[in-house]
Amino acid sequence: MNNWKDNVYFVLVEPKEPGNIGASARAIKNMGFRNLCLVNPPSLINSEARWFARNAHDILDTAETFTTIKDAISDKSIVVGASRRTGRKRGIFVNAEQGAQRLLEVAATNKTAILFGREDRGLYNEEIEECGFLMTIPSSKKQPSLNLAHAVLIIAYELSKAEFSTEVTLPLPELVSHKDLAPLFEKIEKTLTELGYIRQSDKDLRKKIIQNFKHFIGRSGLTDWELKMFYGICSRIEKKIRSGEEG
Repeated sequence: MNNWKDNVYFVLVEPKEPGNIGASARAIKNMGFRNLCLVNPPSLINSEARWFARNAHDILDTAETFTTIKDAISDKSIVVGASRRTGRKRGIFVNAEQGAQRLLEVAATNKTAILFGREDRGLYNEEIEECGFLMTIPSSKKQPSLNLAHAVLIIAYELSKAEFSTEVTLPLPELVSHKDLAPLFEKIEKTLTELGYIRQSDKDLRKKIIQNFKHFIGRSGLTDWELKMFYGICSRIEKKIRSGEEG
């Protein structure tokens, strides 16, 4: 468990304020983490960002920059999001403390990404769909929106706290990365369509079913063996369907 923090990546999606980026770098280092990822950040990380980073210039200087979320999470096994806006269509929500306990177990052996949305609009629905579950930070109804860097600090704190409050008996096995799951979802969709479970014309049902697959697999991840098992099941079903049609 000594190096689990090296497997946690804090991903800021299209942050607009350099100061928030610097303060987030400081928050991450405060809690013993070091991986900061930026998706479409401001073109110039200026002196304001460095001032807010204080003694975390090393985190700021080594931050990875990506043009898309898919690029940022492609090699991560588990992806979760931080969001205050709840709703049935936005996925499974847990409070930050519960989510941190789950991530601690995963990060012992797997790369994990935590997505933080824009200062003004948060994460979009299509970005939420990439997440296995969502973490929310309880706040006052009179002022529910947290500053981006504050949210990063709270999540980082809950993760650090979980190491001392949660007893993990066995680390989870290594899981496949996020980029390996996308072809599987396409395979599942194709198989269910051939099976007649999804009608070609019902695009809404198709989207909902695949989204639910993404969520339940995204919450726990898949080992390489389990990934191959899903492919094998789908291939077997397709073979049975085709042999029946030929007969």
